[in-house]
Amino acid sequence: MTVNYKELVKLRKLLHANPEVSGNEKETSKRILEFLEKCKPDEILSEVGGYGIIATWDSGIEGDEVLFRSELDALPIEEVNDFEHKSKDNGVSHMCGHDGHSIILCGLAQWLSTNKITKGKVRLLFQPSEENGEGAIAMLNDEKFIPIKPDFVFALHNMPGYPLNEIVIKENVFTASVNSIIIHLNGKTSHAAEPEHGINPALAISSILKESILLANNNPEKDDMRVITPVYIEMGEKAYGISAGKASIHLTLRCWNDENLRILEHAIENLSIQIAAENQLKIEFEYTQTFHANMNNSFATEIVRKAAFSESCSLTERTYPFKWGEDFGLFTYRFKGCMFGLGSGENTPALHNPDFDFPDQLIETGVKVFSGIIKGIFFDK
Repeated sequence: MTVNYKELVKLRKLLHANPEVSGNEKETSKRILEFLEKCKPDEILSEVGGYGIIATWDSGIEGDEVLFRSELDALPIEEVNDFEHKSKDNGVSHMCGHDGHSIILCGLAQWLSTNKITKGKVRLLFQPSEENGEGAIAMLNDEKFIPIKPDFVFALHNMPGYPLNEIVIKENVFTASVNSIIIHLNGKTSHAAEPEHGINPALAISSILKESILLANNNPEKDDMRVITPVYIEMGEKAYGISAGKASIHLTLRCWNDENLRILEHAIENLSIQIAAENQLKIEFEYTQTFHANMNNSFATEIVRKAAFSESCSLTERTYPFKWGEDFGLFTYRFKGCMFGLGSGENTPALHNPDFDFPDQLIETGVKVFSGIIKGIFFDK
């Protein structure tokens, strides 16, 4: 079986037209399973950590174990495109290109069915729930994954703003460490005409926002980069005769590594505790949507470089990391690995924009670089 790019594009558009959000990727998983079965892997594991899939090509001979990861989930975004494969589900769409990433792995499956490895194992992992940061931990903690111990893990992400098909690489930190903190404030409701008889959290909200934002250092060229973004505030209710008695503040925090993020979290907790006490409020903290920093191993990164050169791909060495979070960070936290970028066009709409669509020209490049990695590890030694 050779790589059939027409078939891959057709499947990519089918996935794009039928998107499913994190945790609901049932039909997406089913379609990919049906495709993988035609590629005759030695083993297919399904329903790993939800709707996750792991397909394995095993030579039966001792050697390196290499894992490639893609994502299955779409986003809760209304698509504004009007082409034939536009999302059929209002309010849900593949605005991050996970449909294309999955299809690249499907193309790699076709390549593996023809190019038999003579030692070691290659695993293709299709991960659910990347967008909410829950999929990687769910798959890694699934009992089906426990026997799997890859020597190397690899993933790519399409990159609008970079020339089409350009490989974007960086050693060490590739994407930020991200966590979202929810600060719950509890006071006391009262009649809106007599706010002095209650404890309204409004002033505390203002102070916490002001003091938190002062801790920011939104300079990606600095090692101590800190991004603090207010994303949502909830206070009281729409009852104009009641002075609010409770509130919650949602902030997303970003640093270049997990250690600096912990320091920032503690700083925001401490100032919030102090402000809450000054305003006679009870306070609680909650964290959600956690993403470890993607730490690119130097040896794994060099493997990607060599694969890019061997496949005649243009390559850019990025000087500082990307500020967004990526669930693949948990894989590179546990295993030696590398995530790299694949340029999707300098004028392509940005990720998560309602008019984004994964460029199908990237499928062939993605398959070539991933297969180049396999050749570099298994065939060139």
